[in-house]
Formats: sequence, C-alpha cells, structure tokens
Amino acid sequence: MLDDGMQHQMNAININQDYDYSGEEEVEYEVQKSQPMTLEQQKEELKRKLQMISSKGKNQNAGNRQKDSFPDPLGSDQVDGDDEAGRERRKALGKFHLNDFKFLSTLGTGTFGRVRLVKHKSDPPESEPVALKCLKKSEIIRLKQIEHVKSEKKILETINHPFIVNLKGTFQTPSHVFMLLDYACGGELFTLLRREGRFANDVALFFAVEIVLAFEYLHSMDIAYRDLKPENLLIDKEGHVKITDFGFAKIVNDRTYTLCGTPEYLAPEIIQSKGHNKFVDWWALGVLIFEMLAGYPPFYDDNPLGIYQKIMDGYYEFPPHIEPKARDLIKSFLCADRSIRLGCSKNGPDDVKAHKWFRGVDWVSVFARKIPPPWVPKIRNPTDTQYFDRYAESAETPSMPSKEQQRYFVDF
Repeated sequence: MLDDGMQHQMNAININQDYDYSGEEEVEYEVQKSQPMTLEQQKEELKRKLQMISSKGKNQNAGNRQKDSFPDPLGSDQVDGDDEAGRERRKALGKFHLNDFKFLSTLGTGTFGRVRLVKHKSDPPESEPVALKCLKKSEIIRLKQIEHVKSEKKILETINHPFIVNLKGTFQTPSHVFMLLDYACGGELFTLLRREGRFANDVALFFAVEIVLAFEYLHSMDIAYRDLKPENLLIDKEGHVKITDFGFAKIVNDRTYTLCGTPEYLAPEIIQSKGHNKFVDWWALGVLIFEMLAGYPPFYDDNPLGIYQKIMDGYYEFPPHIEPKARDLIKSFLCADRSIRLGCSKNGPDDVKAHKWFRGVDWVSVFARKIPPPWVPKIRNPTDTQYFDRYAESAETPSMPSKEQQRYFVDF
C-alpha cells in the first residue's frame, strides 16, 4: 500500500536505481512577509498561542494515545478556518487540512511513513472512511524520490477507474505530504492468496479479468504501472480488486530506463536496461496469474541475481494442476520477445481479451462490477480493519525540510 510496499515475503526487496534527482522545474515558494499587527491582532495572536499550549498539555496528559509521526495539527498552516464551517468550505472545494480528520488506525507502514484509516470530522457516523497516505518529506528527499511522488500524484489526479484505488485529494504540512484515497477494507490479495495456498482456476480468472480492464484503461493513457504484485492488489467491501501504489507508475510515450519493481515480477527488458514501456505490465500479469494458480511465482531464488538469471533464461515449470488454456496464456505473457508477447501488438488489450482462457467472459458486466466475486470480506462496520495487520503507533518526530526544500512540494 505504501510507496515501498509491504514487500513480497519471498524477497523483501523493492528496486529503484533511478535515484538521481535533477531537472526540477524552477518554481517560486511564496513566503508571507510579516506585517505590523494592530492591538486587536496582537490579542488574537496571544490567545491562539495560549490555546496551543493548553492543547499540547491536554495531549500529554492523555498519555501515548495521541502520539504519532504528524506535526501539531494546530501548526501555522492549519489554524485559519479550523472550525466546522471552515472544514465544510474546504471539503466542498476539495481542499483539506490535517485537523479535518479523525484518525482511527494504521493500515500499513513503510520507509516514507504510513497509511492511516481516517474519517472527515464533518461526515456522519455511518459514512465510509478513507485511507490517508502520509509521506515524510525528509525521507522523500533523502531517498531522492521527489519525482516519483510528484508523478504518482499527477497520474492519480488524471485517472478514475472501478478497479483502481482512486485519489480524493492531496494536501501537505511542513513535514508531510498526504494523499487521500479509497479505503479497500478486504486487505491485500496477497493475504488471501497465502491463506488459501493457491486459487482455483475460476477465482484466478475473476481477479485477472478486472486487472486486464484496469491495464487497458491505463495503457490507453500511455501509463505504465510497473509494480504489479499481490501486495499491491486490494479487495474492496464488495470483493472486487483495487490496484494501489502508483509510486512507480509513469507516462511512457516511447521508452524509459528506470530499474524499478519487485524482482520476481520484472520483465527481461527492465533487467537488461535496454528501455521498456507499458508492455512490461503484461509480463507481470503473466507472473501474477501463475502465482495465483500455483501459489508461488514462476521465477524464484534466494538471491535477486538468481531470480534475474532465471527470468533471462526464461525457464520455469508448471505444476500439473494448471489447465492447458491457462498455461497457454501465461506462456504468451512470459515471452521475452516483445514483438510476439501477448498484449504488445497494436490491438493490445483486445488480443488479451480474445485469448481462449477468457472465452465466455462478459467484459461489459465485468466493468459494471456485476460479476459475483468469489470472496467478499465480512466486515462488522465501515471502520473494520480485521483484514489488515496491527501496527504500533509511532511517537517519532520527523525532521523538517528547509524552506528551500519545501519548494519541491509546492504542487501539493
């Protein structure tokens, strides 16, 4: 769910060697100049500071329950319009402050921060919660991931699809950037797959067809997703797939050379660094279908280099229970020669949907989410998080980027 994901248990390595940050557009970071305050303004400022001190004291007396890795919600960028009317006005405009939300629990953690389950304070009790992706600016800068985070925001702002975790808004504080996303209460496909061991053919088919439609949509916009794996597939309350984590997604008109992704799912052209495009997603879908049907990926080794060698050799073996039509589809995806790889011709997704494994699929009904899912999460209430691991709350205080560094995040 997070930028570095909850890594594949067989190999907890997410690779990204395109770390050099350069070519940043020159943008102005506006700083308000201080003006002399009137007596009434000085009184209001003093009153505000006293309220801040009082609030901090109450939080300390409440113990560790309120501690987290976020800046004080009464910070200078959060004060104005912090009442109910202000929250309502911002919400109507699609704008948010950190203090607009009630924090419920942690859904996941990673290098850049964590994902929290939250509810807008203006929403009624029966309303659906949302996921708040909280990224530390200091870590984004340290790991030279500024361009990837900005690209993720840009792409999420332009897409909307029933099988993708859709963006609802972004905002920032001096220490964090935040992305407000759909909440998929069923947890990761990875968890379901590990619990079942492997999926029956019709179960794997159900999830695969929804992913095919999501890729058809993304590829129509020249977006290469580049990070398909069970951990990045969530299940919503009705049992449908939601693709998440667009940290490696990129608009690719011709080809790109970034080495990124999860070792078991990398296409040969990514490993060779000869340039790749959106067609790497079809290779990754072949790996995913194999893993759903077999319970393990086709290319596996204790060492990433060993995985890369097996991918380049193109050697893998099917377990005997995988049916011939599924084998043929997987072979068509796991083809190193992109000129004959399924999905890579000018007909692209149409060729994929015409494959005999998908014969009989009503693609219109799939898009309309009318096909009954094989598994539906049994949730007790809208804020139920039973399908996610439990995480301790963090008392860490993140470092604050300089004013010069803040300009990197002006788009948020």
